[in-house]
Amino acid sequence: MLYIFSGLPGTGKTTLSSALARELKATYLRVDVVEQAMRDSGQNIEGPEGYIVCYAIASQNLQLGLDVIADTVNPIQITRQTWRNVAESLETPYVEIEVVCTDDREHRRRVETRAADIPGFVLPTWEQVSNRQYDLWDRDHIVIDTADQTVEESLLTLYKKLERVRRR
Repeated sequence: MLYIFSGLPGTGKTTLSSALARELKATYLRVDVVEQAMRDSGQNIEGPEGYIVCYAIASQNLQLGLDVIADTVNPIQITRQTWRNVAESLETPYVEIEVVCTDDREHRRRVETRAADIPGFVLPTWEQVSNRQYDLWDRDHIVIDTADQTVEESLLTLYKKLERVRRR
């Protein structure tokens, strides 16, 4: 199964996706790690390079029969469609999960107070997050709103929604 996480920085996407990866013992792909490693190697990242690397690694791991968790902002329709294409090309099931924080004050607080957990990674400012292009969704998907929930409550909500998807 391919678990496609999406959401703006500071919503709790990495917290939830990494917890799910630990629980499932799944391959975990975080585009921020890939892009920072590419920068560290001297590459200038200005486009989809990190996503393209993640698509390829996801495909390889899905072919091995492993679950894959993709942790990316995934802000536009083409990136979302490309993740679906990765799974569909291998006839692998997938689920799309959008993590949001509908309380703007809380979201801003998170963005402004968090510390980078990737050496050398520069976190976006609140202005960059709030002005980022983020297309509306054009299809059904799981939405997890972390605004008024603890991490544990958000994880429980995610697990319940995933269980419903698996039963289909």
